[in-house]
Amino acid sequence: MTERQKPVMYRLPWAKTDRRGQSHRTGGPDWNPLPAHLFDAASAAMELWDRYLSLPLQARLTQAFGGGDETLARAVIAFYAALHDLGKASPAFLNQFGRGRYATPRLRSARKTWETTARAGGLPLPQDWTDTRWARHEHVTAAVLPHLTGCDCKPTDCQDRAHRQLHAVAYSLAAHHGHIPDADTVGKAHGATTAKWTPVHEQIVHAIAATTGVDLPQLIDLVKPLRPSAFIAFTGLVVLCDWVASDETRFTYRSTSDTDSTWWKKSRAEAGAALNSLRLDRWHTADVSWKDLWPGTRPRPFQADAMRIMPTSGSALVIVESDTGSGKTRLALWCAHHLAVRNGYQGLYMAMPTRAATNQAAAEIEAFMNRAVQSDAANLAIVHGTAAATQTVHRLIDAARPPQPETETGNAIEDLLGFVVGTLDTCEHPDTSPPQDGHPQRAVLDPWYLRRCLGLIATFGIGTIDQLVLATQKSRHWFFRMLGLMGKTVIIDEAHAYELYQQDLLTAAVEWLADAGASVVVLSATLPSSVRQALTTAWSTGLGTTLHDTDETGPITVVDSTGHIRRAGPQPGQAPQLHTTLQLTSDPGPEELAAQLLTQAADGGCTAVIRTRVTSAVALYEQVRAQAAHRGWQDHELILLHGQLMPRHRQPIEERLTHLLGPGTDTNRNQQLPNPHRPQRLLVIATQVIEQSLDLDFDHMVADLSPIDLLIQRRGRVHRHTVNNPHRPAWCAHPSMRILYLLDPAAPGLPLVEPPQPGKAGNADGFVYSPYTLAATFHELHTRRTPDGLVHISTPRDSSTLIEAVYGPRQEADDSWTPLLERTWTEWQTDLAKEKDEANARVVRPYTGRRRTPVGFRELASGSAHGDGDEGGLAGIRAVSRLGDPSITTICLYQQPDHSLSYDPAGTLPADLTGQSRAATPAATAAYRRQQRDLLLNTLTIPAAWFRGARPLPPPQTWPVIDEPALRNAHVILLDPSGTCVSGPTGHIEYTPSTGLSRH
Repeated sequence: MTERQKPVMYRLPWAKTDRRGQSHRTGGPDWNPLPAHLFDAASAAMELWDRYLSLPLQARLTQAFGGGDETLARAVIAFYAALHDLGKASPAFLNQFGRGRYATPRLRSARKTWETTARAGGLPLPQDWTDTRWARHEHVTAAVLPHLTGCDCKPTDCQDRAHRQLHAVAYSLAAHHGHIPDADTVGKAHGATTAKWTPVHEQIVHAIAATTGVDLPQLIDLVKPLRPSAFIAFTGLVVLCDWVASDETRFTYRSTSDTDSTWWKKSRAEAGAALNSLRLDRWHTADVSWKDLWPGTRPRPFQADAMRIMPTSGSALVIVESDTGSGKTRLALWCAHHLAVRNGYQGLYMAMPTRAATNQAAAEIEAFMNRAVQSDAANLAIVHGTAAATQTVHRLIDAARPPQPETETGNAIEDLLGFVVGTLDTCEHPDTSPPQDGHPQRAVLDPWYLRRCLGLIATFGIGTIDQLVLATQKSRHWFFRMLGLMGKTVIIDEAHAYELYQQDLLTAAVEWLADAGASVVVLSATLPSSVRQALTTAWSTGLGTTLHDTDETGPITVVDSTGHIRRAGPQPGQAPQLHTTLQLTSDPGPEELAAQLLTQAADGGCTAVIRTRVTSAVALYEQVRAQAAHRGWQDHELILLHGQLMPRHRQPIEERLTHLLGPGTDTNRNQQLPNPHRPQRLLVIATQVIEQSLDLDFDHMVADLSPIDLLIQRRGRVHRHTVNNPHRPAWCAHPSMRILYLLDPAAPGLPLVEPPQPGKAGNADGFVYSPYTLAATFHELHTRRTPDGLVHISTPRDSSTLIEAVYGPRQEADDSWTPLLERTWTEWQTDLAKEKDEANARVVRPYTGRRRTPVGFRELASGSAHGDGDEGGLAGIRAVSRLGDPSITTICLYQQPDHSLSYDPAGTLPADLTGQSRAATPAATAAYRRQQRDLLLNTLTIPAAWFRGARPLPPPQTWPVIDEPALRNAHVILLDPSGTCVSGPTGHIEYTPSTGLSRH
């Protein structure tokens, strides 16, 4: 190799080949030189530093990569981000050009040309490609980079502590495909390359250093990502740089005839344009008043109390405990805005307990954005598995682009997702769009954010709590999820609704967010003191400070960035009280209960009956329907709602409920009006789904015995809209709930709360809720009975006392209660310990041990066994957001007598199961979108318990495969028009649109 050839050798490895023809269609080259792609990634890093990273993250990365010099840190970050693909300069990777599934004639010809040029230029390609030793290119990066940046130890056995951070950064770069590798993997990758490639790697490193302005000898003393959040934020940032720079619609291939400076100039221009297009920017906002955010309103007293004690600078943990409907969401959004102005946050993310709640709350954030965003627009991502099927997402995408030609199905949008298997447990109500009051539409969505994990990167996001708990486990790209949260205020809604396993993972998330300088707002009706303490302790652990408490009291807790705690809010007895009468009555059975309900509301009244299990709800509904006509009721006055209805049938029910019992039209934005559609009487029988996202107002409620926190939550659906109070019937003029329980035949006077056992009666609700929390709830309410046999509670005054009585120390009781409480308490503690063990086995915390030692990069190593954070991985190892056996997702279709398939029993909606194209004409794209939504509307989940026990369903792997392109890799059930299963678990289940899925 001559001296003249050496300078160009590093430009001969390829980084990407034109597999999709994007470059070819525009007259560009068939392959992109590796340094050109690295320049693209470096440019993306600089743009993201300037425009996207929150100011606290910038400060942490400045200390970790610039010794306190922000300009230097920015350059070093760009230098390292570029080198994420250094390992592509290796035989194993380069041999993939024009091979495998992308071996088109054009690329095979291009490979020959490239290989001839590369060999002539001195690239040390093997003479016989079959001798190539395999290693993934990211692992090669980790193997060779430390030596190139200052580590002179043996490549696989560095003992110099001063070099540790060089290896940490190299391992971080190797994680850009999802997992931080272990030392053994990196060691094997080192053996897959030879010393012949060292000059190539050196030239690439020097070219990147020269372009980004980095002095290589400085790195060994400069790079010190000791703070865990800095290491994780950097790792996630590298992924984001790579994903932005790999978008071939925004970054063009370069010609080897151009100079490095020409490449760099083009990279900088295209990176800026890419961020403009994707709106990858921090939240543009400034100080505004409450009235600016919500015109015509003023803060309620408890909201004003929280605003008063918010810190004037720095991050904060805010815990707000208040009744349903009190205005917690608006307060949380105000806090997010306040904290963004003072900390330069990138945005906000709201974590909800369910997908249904997510879609309902998205409209509130969208309306908020129209007043809180000062740029032209910002992305609002809906983050859950079936987001692409929701009308909200389609509307946001349409808002992001100029008007397009109409097709027969409406405006076509890019659908960048394949078929999404999941449960569409949501409804798109006509009134979920934010009210238009003259403010421009700020909320939009680029389809790019529909891809896996990218929703968290958007400036604004709302999704399920799963995203937050998965960010604390070694799932694929967990650090990328964490990056999307670290620069924001994270709002955790309905914090009381999560199991202990999830709560432990949430505390780990709080530690990470505190360490990163982010803020957290926690919303709940009320929390056990143990949960509140765990959150504040996690915050102080992440900050590395001691908590400093005061004598202040109140339902609002604010902990600032120095660990000082302030409390405010209405004191006991001062807040407006919601007085409710509870009546504990034994469950008379569905027949008698149906008669009681129909008689009670015969002359008027809207009643909700919440049953713990679907089977209980269906049994009651069938009895109500059987007696309704005899008692003068019509079918349209009876509604059944539960989670085992297809979304196709469930959505209209939810829409009708919202239409009848939702809030009235609020034309003045600050004045509640009666709902003109509210019926004289209505009987709604439902499971817990009714309390998750629907803003409904009932005159009276009947509910199965459930844990006290859920009863308090359900109380929020009784007399919810006070504007209706003058119109309620006399028998339910005051808020009241009837709590149903089963009597234990073996223990007179005690409730039956434990699940059935062989030869022993039981309550199947004990499979759903902890028997101890059921027993303790009943006992606490029982002890509060007045001489008239009723229980009178006032919330929020009694909320904390009730919660602590159930979730605090084991209750003490008289001799008749002691065996039940002791037995169920012991079982509950065992179950809680198992949940904690599961969380500890999976969770990643920023600091370990009592001495608060930062977690090391070797301890963060993971692999495919940890799964994708969605599904996959080895059982017992993979990341999971919720414990318990996963339900089986199925698509239910109807088979007509002529064997055609339809979405409905009557056959009026033929099922389109063809292989629709997403990238052809606008009409084809719209058809694909419609097809996927139709399939999701016919998607159900079968409980895991149905596959166990005395009458188990056959496993899905044994079901017949329906040979249709759109059903590939899906579990499919075929029903005849009557709802009988004819393919799948034949003879075991049936389905009707009125009562849903049932098992024989």
